[in-house]
Amino acid sequence: MLVLATVTISSLAMVQAPRHLNPVVDLLAQKKAVFGLYAPANRRPGRGGAVPADAPPPKSAAQLAQDALANQTADYLFDGSMEGNFDRGFGPFTEFMKGMVDGGTLRTAPARQLHLPMFVKMHEIAPDPALAAQNIAKQLNQGVAGIVFVGVESADEVRQGLAAMRFAAKGGTRPAEVGPAPKVWGMNEAEYREKADVWPLNPNGELVNFTIVESKKGLENIRAIAAVPGIGVLFPGAGTLRGVFTTTDAAGQRTFDEAGWEGAIQQVLAACKEYKVACGYPATATDIEKRIQQGFSVFVINWGEPGFKAVEIGRKASGR
Repeated sequence: MLVLATVTISSLAMVQAPRHLNPVVDLLAQKKAVFGLYAPANRRPGRGGAVPADAPPPKSAAQLAQDALANQTADYLFDGSMEGNFDRGFGPFTEFMKGMVDGGTLRTAPARQLHLPMFVKMHEIAPDPALAAQNIAKQLNQGVAGIVFVGVESADEVRQGLAAMRFAAKGGTRPAEVGPAPKVWGMNEAEYREKADVWPLNPNGELVNFTIVESKKGLENIRAIAAVPGIGVLFPGAGTLRGVFTTTDAAGQRTFDEAGWEGAIQQVLAACKEYKVACGYPATATDIEKRIQQGFSVFVINWGEPGFKAVEIGRKASGR
């Protein structure tokens, strides 16, 4: 009877345990599959800058945010607009985040939690770590829940990026200024500084790091990269790696080394499994089921009907 009571109390405590503000942390901690969608965006002009005559008028940031918030199947949103040109992408991104806040990304029932927390790509860290740290702070100050490191080629890059995500009180280099982030998270500045730390380095942290390896040099160092404490999810940059494993001969004929490309993807997956890090993949409806079977568990998927279908297939295949 005593044993049964202990088990019952323990089980009840697990059920009643408070959830993280960032639902992605809960899913990762429970080793469940995680599904993210690229944030909706206005269609870009075609070649030559021409806009099709039948194209609908561009949507405002608030309208795009409303489109995003209407989705009930994804676990997070993913924005890559600041990877290539940070300054050009940052302004529109802040407007989109304002639309998310105004539209109700912070839910209070049944518990306070972000609906579709935002994960954002950074530009590469290695060329200028100081600039990268400065821009990571700017992104975090907008209330994002995850920072994505791209083009990573060494363990040191990851350590520098993770330090930039953490306040000095937590052993990092992030400045004390927090911008509107506390408002986005529904808390005061002191609460935010306590919660805005990297999970799983801090089990109570709400920030998650995604690290993407997408070069042969990065693949050479993949085990050292995967071993860095603090990486939440490790990704092979499948799209960029496709180019890496494509060659052009003297006649201009392009050849794709599919076996080499797939081998690179599996090399990242093997490192994830060895160091017990969740492994991510940019999936579509045609391959998400296969990647789940292989052991990938975190996915980033294009916005739109084909992407929504991929999430549906993935949730079913993963038991969610």
